[in-house]
Amino acid sequence: MGQFVCQGAMLQCTFGMAPGTFSVTDPTRPKCMNMAIGNIMDNKPGVNIAPFGMCQSMANPAVASATSAAMGVLTPQPCMPVITAPWAPGGQAKMSNFPALLDNCKCMCNWGGQISVTMPGAVAPNTSGK
Repeated sequence: MGQFVCQGAMLQCTFGMAPGTFSVTDPTRPKCMNMAIGNIMDNKPGVNIAPFGMCQSMANPAVASATSAAMGVLTPQPCMPVITAPWAPGGQAKMSNFPALLDNCKCMCNWGGQISVTMPGAVAPNTSGK
C-alpha cells in the first residue's frame, strides 16, 4: 500500500547528486494533512520536479561535452530534468481527474535517470486500494 505524494515531498534521481523536491501547483487539489496531493501528470521539470543538483549521466549532452573536454574524466553538470512521460503506475484514487501520485511511482528523465520518491511529504494512509 503506497502513500500519497504531497507538496514538499523529497525526490531522488539515480544520476542526480542531491535530492530534489516535489511541488503541486494546483491549490484546489485535495489535501492530506494540509498538504496538496499530487497526481501522475505533476511531472513538469522546474515546476513540479526540482533539479537534483548536478547530473552525472553521460546521456546528458552537457555532461558528455564537459567530460570530453576533461579528457574523459566524468564532469557533472547542473541538472535540469527532461521528462516527457507521466509518473507510473499511479494509484486508484483520482486527483483532478488523474490517478493519484503514490510513493511507489517512478518517472524517467530523458538522460536515463529514474526519479523516485524518497519521502512522500505527508505520512497518512491513502485510499488507493493497494
